[in-house]
Amino acid sequence: MNQPTPSLAQPTPASFYGLGIAPHILETLTKMKFQTPTPIQQKAIPLAVSGQDVIGVAQTGTGKTLAFGIPMIQRLAQTKGRGLILIPTRELAYQVHQSLHKLDPKLKFAILIGGASMHNQIQELRQHPRILIATPGRLIDHMEQRYVFLNEISILVLDEADRMLDMGFAPQIQKILRVIPKERQTMLFSATMPEAIMKIATSQMKLPVHIEIARSGTVAEKITQEVFVVKKEAKRDLLKKVLTQYHGTILIFSRTKIGAYKITRAIREMGQNAAEIHADRSLAQRREALEGFKSGKYRILVATDIAARGIDVKGIELVLNYDLPDDSENYIHRIGRTGRIGDKGHAISFATPDQGKDLKDIEKLMRMAIPVSEHPEMPLESLIEYKSQKVASFGGRRFGRGGRSRGFISAAFRKSR
Repeated sequence: MNQPTPSLAQPTPASFYGLGIAPHILETLTKMKFQTPTPIQQKAIPLAVSGQDVIGVAQTGTGKTLAFGIPMIQRLAQTKGRGLILIPTRELAYQVHQSLHKLDPKLKFAILIGGASMHNQIQELRQHPRILIATPGRLIDHMEQRYVFLNEISILVLDEADRMLDMGFAPQIQKILRVIPKERQTMLFSATMPEAIMKIATSQMKLPVHIEIARSGTVAEKITQEVFVVKKEAKRDLLKKVLTQYHGTILIFSRTKIGAYKITRAIREMGQNAAEIHADRSLAQRREALEGFKSGKYRILVATDIAARGIDVKGIELVLNYDLPDDSENYIHRIGRTGRIGDKGHAISFATPDQGKDLKDIEKLMRMAIPVSEHPEMPLESLIEYKSQKVASFGGRRFGRGGRSRGFISAAFRKSR
């Protein structure tokens, strides 16, 4: 007697249903065309809606805002209290607000950030908002002037906590934590998790569940990377070549404010439309630049690391590190602006011949090597500083003239033997 052939069960696609999300929020997610949760959302939301403390580590662009936003909105609808979201930059504050406001347009928010009108923020606070989205410095300004009291905070989120510590917010964060009720839910999310963050977690959280979707420092799978070794004086010529090769939206990072200004001016002289975001720009100018970048008014946005965590723009084709960052962890956050939520993305970095150690530190953090390339339209002499016999050593590698391909990039290096 023939036995029936067993059917191969197909895995059921992940869904927001079954994560403990309230029906009205599920309806909103459906209207927003969110159908499949990201891994960090799938693992964090059920724990967070049950009230547990959560530490979430995942690459940038993987949906961490909804991972803490959905549970916060749902729990505040069920209980008294307020939510507080601490974030490092003004841009990120607006991004978080936009995402959460869509989930519940009737919910009252107050955005407390530097560079914005204190008067307007005081008016928002007088409306008794359920959720405060704040940078640490401005929140303390309101605390000291007694415009805001944190005794009703029942849910605390530290978003991009490692960046806040990098920016010197540790004393302010500790000051804020001292006045928030200890009986609260705390959620901490970031793409990297240094030792300093773990100390905060162990001292300020109650048996937190640690969720690590990717090891700290991991880059999204669909982001391809390459680095050009280029003399400082040849960077601008190489930039011009790259900008003519890529036709989509481009985000360029500069190490300094004056550098961002000069790069933007040079790009405009090349006939390209570009905007800039850095600390010397007013809040209104920064918002106009970001909104113009989103709408397509500006194809190119030039930014310092102040924007590395605050830009959530879909479809960025290329992230270009005109300068390598001071901190290797910022490299992860910079290139995470492309390849968002499973999309493909590409990152190019310019490194000067004396930056081999900086590149090694980035590669060590990512646990992977970045391919070194040359541009077919740029003389090799301008890309690589030669040593003996027209061969240069950079970061433990050796480069020669051979191996050019017809495409944009050619493999121009040989591993040392």
